[in-house]
Amino acid sequence: MLTRSAAVLWRRAYRRVVRSAFDTVPFYRERWALDGRTEPTLVPGRTGSVDGATEPEVLRRTVVDLVPLSGGSTRLDPTRGLGHVLPRARDLRTGALVVVVDDAASAPPSDLPRGVRGCVVNPDLLGDADSAVSVEVTNALHRGSQVVAVGGDKELARLASALPESLARRLDRLPRRTLSELDTGPYGVLHDPLLGYLGALGECGRWHLDFRHVYARRTKGGLAVTLLTQRSPVLVDVLVAGGVHAAVETCPRHGTPVVSL
Repeated sequence: MLTRSAAVLWRRAYRRVVRSAFDTVPFYRERWALDGRTEPTLVPGRTGSVDGATEPEVLRRTVVDLVPLSGGSTRLDPTRGLGHVLPRARDLRTGALVVVVDDAASAPPSDLPRGVRGCVVNPDLLGDADSAVSVEVTNALHRGSQVVAVGGDKELARLASALPESLARRLDRLPRRTLSELDTGPYGVLHDPLLGYLGALGECGRWHLDFRHVYARRTKGGLAVTLLTQRSPVLVDVLVAGGVHAAVETCPRHGTPVVSL
């Protein structure tokens, strides 16, 4: 099980992010001062309508207020965290190409392991023969490089169908799942449209959180996730898409946090 000291450190890291957000980020300072929140409670007597968690739609509308007072970016990155969770799902070789098939992503993942390249494919443009990204994927497969494609089941199927059959057979497809889809496939990576990549299915058959970079807790509104290592925009206690109620437990084999429906 997760050791007591590790659990304390995980929660302590989360509390530091909460207090920093309250002190430096306009959105959280106003919201929690007026409505309150729990774990920790910042204003005595005010615990928040959903324990202080926030719906993702609200954050998307007010992303400028998620920037700390010291300044920062307003760009939400749907590929954030992929480089951290991939090693649990795949053994990546030096020179591998990671292809993110996502129409919401505008740039390759910035946190991939050293020696691993990334690119983004818009599934709506897969029929474009002049697509530079399509050429990059095809060339990598021709060279015999490891190519791992990450995306929804339909998007991965579209990418494979856009390639010659001989190359499509060599494409390593890694499906992404939202929290509400955890029971729809035997493997994959855990993704949220706003928060990015949160974890991966381990060989033990459990969905492991990237606990070094992600904190999750149960609230009245569903599972709320906080990014522990972030600069701007700041995402704290964000309800996962669909407001899914899930449990945060400890993997009996690995002793680290896992989520389950």
